[in-house]
Amino acid sequence: MIRHDALDALPVRTALPGLDAALEGHGSAVLVAPPGTGKTTLVPPALAGLLDDGRPARRVVVAEPRRIAARAAARRMAWLLGERVGESVGFTVRGERVVGPRTRVEVVTTGVLLQRLQRDQELAGVDVVVLDECHERHLDADTVAAFLLDVRAALRPELRLVAASATTDAGGWARLLGGAPVVEAAGVSYPVEVVWAPPTRPVRPPHGMRVDPVLLTHVASTVRRALAERPGDVLCFLPGVGEITRVAGQLGGLGDVDVQQVHGRAPAAAQDAVLAPGTRRRVVLATSVAESSLTVPGVRVVVDSGLAREPRVDHARGLSALATVRASQAAGRQRAGRAGREAPGAVYRCWTEAEDGRLTRFPAPEIKVADLTAFALQAACWGDPEATGLALLDPPPGGAMAAARAVLSAVGAVDAAGRATDRGVRMSRLGLHPRLARALLDATPVVGVERAADVVALLSEEPPREYGDDLAGAWRTARRGGDAYAARWRTESRRLRSAAAGAGTAPRHASSADSSSSPASPAGISSAVSASSPSSASGSSSSASGSGSSPSRSAGPGRRPPGPDGGERADAGAGARVRAEPGDDGAAGLVAALAFPERLARAQGGSHLMVSGTRAEVGEGSVLRGAPWLAVAVADRPVGRGHARVRLAAVVDERTAREAAAGLRAEGDEVHWAQGDVVARRVERLGAVELAVRPLRDAAPGLVREALLEGLREEGFGLLRWSPDAEALRRRLAFLHGRLGDPWPDVSGEALHARVEEWLEPELSRARRRADLARIDAGQALNRLLPWATGEAARLDELAPERIEVPSGSRIRVDYTDPGQPVLAVKLQEMFGLHASPAVAGVPVLVHLLSPAGRPAAVTADLASFWKDGYKGVRAELRGRYPKHPWPEDPAAAEATRYTNARLRR
Repeated sequence: MIRHDALDALPVRTALPGLDAALEGHGSAVLVAPPGTGKTTLVPPALAGLLDDGRPARRVVVAEPRRIAARAAARRMAWLLGERVGESVGFTVRGERVVGPRTRVEVVTTGVLLQRLQRDQELAGVDVVVLDECHERHLDADTVAAFLLDVRAALRPELRLVAASATTDAGGWARLLGGAPVVEAAGVSYPVEVVWAPPTRPVRPPHGMRVDPVLLTHVASTVRRALAERPGDVLCFLPGVGEITRVAGQLGGLGDVDVQQVHGRAPAAAQDAVLAPGTRRRVVLATSVAESSLTVPGVRVVVDSGLAREPRVDHARGLSALATVRASQAAGRQRAGRAGREAPGAVYRCWTEAEDGRLTRFPAPEIKVADLTAFALQAACWGDPEATGLALLDPPPGGAMAAARAVLSAVGAVDAAGRATDRGVRMSRLGLHPRLARALLDATPVVGVERAADVVALLSEEPPREYGDDLAGAWRTARRGGDAYAARWRTESRRLRSAAAGAGTAPRHASSADSSSSPASPAGISSAVSASSPSSASGSSSSASGSGSSPSRSAGPGRRPPGPDGGERADAGAGARVRAEPGDDGAAGLVAALAFPERLARAQGGSHLMVSGTRAEVGEGSVLRGAPWLAVAVADRPVGRGHARVRLAAVVDERTAREAAAGLRAEGDEVHWAQGDVVARRVERLGAVELAVRPLRDAAPGLVREALLEGLREEGFGLLRWSPDAEALRRRLAFLHGRLGDPWPDVSGEALHARVEEWLEPELSRARRRADLARIDAGQALNRLLPWATGEAARLDELAPERIEVPSGSRIRVDYTDPGQPVLAVKLQEMFGLHASPAVAGVPVLVHLLSPAGRPAAVTADLASFWKDGYKGVRAELRGRYPKHPWPEDPAAAEATRYTNARLRR
């Protein structure tokens, strides 16, 4: 029996006439309804004609971003209708489907709907699709919206679409839906008091997955404070399962208060218990899954840590994972609204009011920050490899799409034009990230579908930390475990076995002729390392549809399908070439290696070097320490550490590494400058990992030349032979370039490197090693840069003479070390009779006047002034020390000399 009293109490009921009119007139609408108004639980059955209010019978599909929300929404709608789930209202999530022949409202995850659209673009039998919680901007949800708009435009204009959310960019969605009307529902707004409760001690900002324990201790104390100050249940938001566990551990001794946890990994029974009214007061510790869609009854207080998790890609290390970030203002409003759904409440925010104004307004759209490999495969299977024809609120970043397409090409999912191959279509229907799909397809012929599915299921959802970092050991723990993770793992493994069989994987002992040709290319994987790993190995994977509809090989609506051969590439069946079927440890290693070939890592110098070039360290006491090769499935970067940290890996041997990463193997001559000389080697490598090295005696001259240039860049042109004359020539040229500019050449190190072909050939082309460089006369080579063509080279000695003749007749070398002012160091007596300082290129030289012993006596650029003012002091100081040398009273009129008085008298 329909619970009309409960339905009539939902405020969104007043918006139904406007929603009906919008769908009738435009075919789509944006529904904006505050939390608690019933948009998720009343609108779908109303649109389906299940409320006995005269609306026509329709089949409605509701897309929710999370499994927990999909199950909860279906159960709530069934309760309102007085039925059990599976009658008029059912749900489908990955690994679980509860629907019946009379089902008119089906709640699915966006991943399930995405898979269903790929199989049946027309969505035969579906009249209305409701996209719930659009504001969360999950990648699957954005993709589903784009595909549905394509379907309406090309195949089914009568298909009705509703974009529904409590807080959303209504104008943006309205424009995306072609000018759809915006229907707003007024909610019952219970006041929520904001209590600013920042930590009293400094808290380090989140980094990667790390959250400062000081903040978690403060959150736990704030929960205790809220329990003491306010009535009702307390809902506490934390970024992840680890933080929930740690805060739960600090909330012991609460007496008659139950502590419950709700997150995506919690068992269905635990999730159901949280969503049902409690018999005692409760503290519910939740991730962002409780921000929307779910009503936790009895909550009057929210404690908000202010943190959330979003996918991020570490391009420098080729690692992708979830990262802890500050929650947006929109998320803060959603969380606070949980306290005011049933009555006035309060929110304790664990940050300052000033900080709140600096938070981002909305969370980052997942399409902007996540790995796009799965999205790119979906777009390719839809018939739009570039995703340029899809109606998206935000276009995918070009770099991330290029990296994604490179991965897809490397695993044989797309052809050279980016179109999905038959293999790519099979991969897309496995409900996995393309990397994991590749591992399942290629490992099955070697290890069997059961073991391949088992390991891929482990990689789809990272095992709990207590399972350890050994993938094979975690597999054994899951098989004998009775915890919630083990139950989910077994369910997912069964689903993957069925999906693999449906996708047409090769039998266990398929011949190499059938499945061993690998399309992987070094360029394909290596260029895509930075944006190809799923978050925790599954961040962007799509769910299986379980729809039962037959596969369709057509391209997206209104698009031309691939050619007759589908653009098919040979399967990336690296696994099929591995020797006889391995044991469990070998199977775990093979699957991980096939999924993440660029994370294969070889022991080197106390750590492991990944094929990608990233170094990774294994924790103390791990069974993985000392393993010559690892297939790393999960790694992160600890705070303040330069190397990655292995969180989950399997031991493999070199042969498995070679075969699984065959597309990354390369062999060639490598000639470079190392340890002060040219090193020539023939190297076989997997990416950055060297497999075999042998000396190369006949390296190509061009490679040697580049290595010599590398040495000159690293160590400078001091590697050449610089005679005093050569060094003097370089300084003279530097002076002229600084004073006169062109055509006198710039002889700085950077400029000489830029013109090396002009002045150092052919000497450089004949050199083979460091010793050959040391025999090159640098001065002779520099002469090639003189402006011979203009005739200016002949003026070198005129403009920047190497020596200047002084009054004594001596020819004194000019020092051009300072290109701004040359220096002439000469004995004072040799300059008698000279009234003005010498000049070069119009610049007076700086005269260093020396004593008879060659020590500096005075420095001047104005000789006339020195004779007049400075000489008297120098004469008084030195003539007693050097009485044998002339010290005339009037040096300007005296005769210059190189000799003593006795020599002059003779």
